[in-house]
Parts: sequence; C-alpha cells; structure tokens
Amino acid sequence: MRKLETAMCLGLILAIFLGSFSGFAKKLDDLRHDVLRLHILANSDSDYDQNLKLKVRDRLLEESGNLFQGCETLSQMKQRATEKQDTIRMIAKSVLEENGCQEDVTVQLVQMDFDTRVYDEITMPAGCYDALRILIGKGEGHNWWCVMYPPLCLSVAEPEIYFDTDTVEILENPQKYEVRFKCAELWDELKEKIIAE
Repeated sequence: MRKLETAMCLGLILAIFLGSFSGFAKKLDDLRHDVLRLHILANSDSDYDQNLKLKVRDRLLEESGNLFQGCETLSQMKQRATEKQDTIRMIAKSVLEENGCQEDVTVQLVQMDFDTRVYDEITMPAGCYDALRILIGKGEGHNWWCVMYPPLCLSVAEPEIYFDTDTVEILENPQKYEVRFKCAELWDELKEKIIAE
C-alpha cells in the first residue's frame, strides 16, 4: 500500500510539473516562431575579418530602414528579406571591396539552431529560428546576431511593443527561467530523436 501511495504522489507531482512546463514550452515555441534573426558570419576569427564583419553589420543596419520600409509583420519581413537577398549581398560585398577584401558573400533565409544568446537587455532562448544569414567568405569566424523582427537590433527597441507581458518577462529576466530553459532544450532534443526514429 505504501508503494502505491508513493507512486501516486510522484505521479501527481510529475503531472503538475508537466502541466506547468508544457505551458512554458509552448510560450518558448511561439517566441521562436514569431522572430526573424539576423546572423552574420565572418570569414575567420582574424582581427581583420572580424572587423569587416562589424563594418558589414553597421552598413546593413544603416540600410535596414530602406530595405524593410513598410514591413509591419513577420511574414512581410521574411518576404522582403527573400526579395532583397541580391541587394543585401551587394551592400555587404561593397563594404568588403571598400576595405580591400575580395571575399564572396552568401545571403540566405534559413531555419537554424541557436544557443541561448544575450543581446543588450534581452536573452533569446535556444532553439530553431528563421534567420537571414550572411556568410562572408568561408563563414568560419565568430558571428554577430540580432533580432530583425521584431526590430530589436537597435538598443532603443522596445520588446513590450511586440510581445505579451509573459514573453517580455522571459526575455528580460532569464535568470528566473534557467532551469526551465534547460528543460525545454532537453525536451526539444528528445522530440527530435523520437521524430528521427
């Protein structure tokens, strides 16, 4: 009888935990699907290549107002990113050429995995995100990233305009959710293994 009571208590605790966790996991999943990230990879980790990456970043951020003018939704932003890939490539290539670099530039709209990353005041949880990816040369150096949509690349951006209160809380106070972030990562890995089998 004692074993049955213990098993029932453990089952109840697990059910409460999973119920609470599934809501959190859904919130993270929704967040991942509501974001478009900008991801710029340098040719290498040399100071020269890393400096070029930052110059490309600066120029693209300067031009982003013109490139994405009128985009008010994520789908509009993705559509424009797809339409402007050649223009984005030419902008990046011109920055390289101005600095005496002949490396090629590749621009792609992809889905890719990111680790948990901190950007200014917000933390983006790990997971698979849509990203406008810019590879300079071999793309083997450290990267720079930000959130294009909602437009959080600029330090004056206000996430509360685009996300509900619970999501802003997760983005701005990640230390409260570290265990849940890790559980969500493990849960995602488990789901991928099950799907792959």
